[in-house]
Amino acid sequence: MAAADAADRSPVDADTDPYRWLEEITGAEALRWVTERNSSVIGALTRTPLFAELRDEILEVLDADTRIPYVVRRGEHLYNFWQDGHHPRGLWRRTTLTEYRRDEPAWDIVLDLDALAEAEGESWVWAGVGFLEPDYRRCLLSLSRGGADAIVVREFDVSTRSFVDGGFTLAEAKSTCDWIDADTLYVATDFGPGSMTDSGYPRIAKRWRRGTPLAEATLVYEGLPADLSVSAWHDPTPGYERDFVSRGTDFYHGELYLVTGAQLTKVDVPDDASASVYRDWMLVETRSPWTVGAATYPAGALLAARFDDFLAGDRTLTVLVTPDKHSALISYDWTRHHLIVGTLIDVRSTLEVLTPTDGGWKRAPLADVPAWCSVSVVDTDPDHSDEYWLAIDGFLAPPTLQRGVLGATPLETIKSSPAFFDTAGVEVAQHFTTSADGTAIPYFVVGQPGSGGPTLLAGYGGFEVSRLPGYDSADGRAWLARGGVLAIANIRGGGEYGPRWHQAALKANRPLAYADFAAVAQDLVARGITCPDQLAIRGGSNGGLLMGNMLTTYPELFGAVVAQVPLLDMRRYHRLLAGASWMAEYGDPDDPQEWAFIRGFSPYHNVTAGKPYPPTLFTTSTRDDRVHPGHARKMVARMEELGYDVSYFENVEGGHGGAANNEQTAFVEALVFSFLWSRLAPAAGGG
Repeated sequence: MAAADAADRSPVDADTDPYRWLEEITGAEALRWVTERNSSVIGALTRTPLFAELRDEILEVLDADTRIPYVVRRGEHLYNFWQDGHHPRGLWRRTTLTEYRRDEPAWDIVLDLDALAEAEGESWVWAGVGFLEPDYRRCLLSLSRGGADAIVVREFDVSTRSFVDGGFTLAEAKSTCDWIDADTLYVATDFGPGSMTDSGYPRIAKRWRRGTPLAEATLVYEGLPADLSVSAWHDPTPGYERDFVSRGTDFYHGELYLVTGAQLTKVDVPDDASASVYRDWMLVETRSPWTVGAATYPAGALLAARFDDFLAGDRTLTVLVTPDKHSALISYDWTRHHLIVGTLIDVRSTLEVLTPTDGGWKRAPLADVPAWCSVSVVDTDPDHSDEYWLAIDGFLAPPTLQRGVLGATPLETIKSSPAFFDTAGVEVAQHFTTSADGTAIPYFVVGQPGSGGPTLLAGYGGFEVSRLPGYDSADGRAWLARGGVLAIANIRGGGEYGPRWHQAALKANRPLAYADFAAVAQDLVARGITCPDQLAIRGGSNGGLLMGNMLTTYPELFGAVVAQVPLLDMRRYHRLLAGASWMAEYGDPDDPQEWAFIRGFSPYHNVTAGKPYPPTLFTTSTRDDRVHPGHARKMVARMEELGYDVSYFENVEGGHGGAANNEQTAFVEALVFSFLWSRLAPAAGGG
């Protein structure tokens, strides 16, 4: 039976959804339903010795003092946010480079979030900070209740370690704000009815003066309700002070404006391109071919132009990165005089340094990247120096943090993490398989060659997000060290090969991503790495939608499924929380022509009786204000109705991340791996 035919007869396809009541996030009846299922899954999965072992092993790593305390430079200080068993909500702290080089740096505690949460009776979760330059004394501190995307913003004085009496504050909302000067902010927030987009983000940006009510802030820009979001910011770079407004019309289209007094000048680049400005230069990353005069630049290219000249009409563009069928641009970061560019070549990381000179752009390789590792620029200090920090890790390579100054000092390893799991006999391989339409799909396999045992396949396949090699201590301890095999699928919808890879699985083509994932699963079996009964799959968010479709479309390929904070009801996703912002990815369910194809990949509408669905675990969070917990709740209720083996856990905190602290993370991870080992191979897992 075709998925669409099954959906036609599904009772949840009608206007009246029998489980709509589960969308009442904190409704009494819905929470009773959640409590019953939490009790059931906790009772089933935590009573074995394996659960306690897994939880303790994972928590030990998450709380370990030997983890790298990653830092960002702000002036003379290096700032770090740190969580451990003694500080579950976290410490915001700082040190100097001299101290940071020591094995045990002396940290200056700026804010104890646990103490603040206790004093104020709030479940505060750290959500970031924005400093006022150039002295970095004042900042705008963002705090989330329970890990939600919505934040409370409060002005904080680092020198006094206190919130500023009568300072800037914003009530809970999905806000953005930025300093213009010591007494003025750009603010995009909930200004009252009608001020937010259909997606739940600000559509109005204003200029707010200290000492005046927020209601009297001056309008800078107003977008439309159907837009994704609007924001405004100030560039304080000395000699290049500029102000900008960004209007996002959807996830992949928008407009950038230069603000000069009351005048807004649109930066004339394609609406689907990303433009950024640094000092003299504007960089443009294309998502589709862009014809300028006689030249056409391909999708996925990185272009450079002198910003003032471009505004004046000069369309001289320099190509910095041109992708091919094996490569993709993945990052670019300025230092004071250089640009560090990261690319992928068949999902392998490379870094280059590009330097603008009077004679053009010069380029040179930056650093050798070890095999099966990823490298990322985690901080630079472009206003002041050519300092840069690199984070390197791989499936079997514990993280290292390196620092260098371009043109002055070579890379030095500042911090290294110890190994947190045994890698003896474990190897990494990359394979390619062929999807149903003939496209070559890469994937990684990590495990002991020829083990033929339980295998966990993970994927995402959306929003141009790439799945890269990385050191995951939870996977390592709970799965690899116990004899399991880990596989990562680089399916279409992701960014592993740039915009073309992403756009190949948009809207009506979304099922191609699912066919890719199925092809990887089948290839794992064909190579003798595993068998369907011992092949589990796991994904979250859009990856949870992937899991739902693998469950309902390819159930015979798998022995267990884990879907976390998932999208599942694609008929109503755009009406739930931030869902409207994803219509450029999936389509508009209110358009009959688009619903005709969306219904085909809406797991909630394709659940039918009598299918060989493998045991499935869904996890989510009551405080997830991005992907509504109703998706998972309703899917579980429907599967229970039809008598399937389905388990459910909903954490009360955590937002879209599913957990608010290390203890919660360890608990959820232990539930997941206990479920997997109990369903696939109890003896191998120790249960």
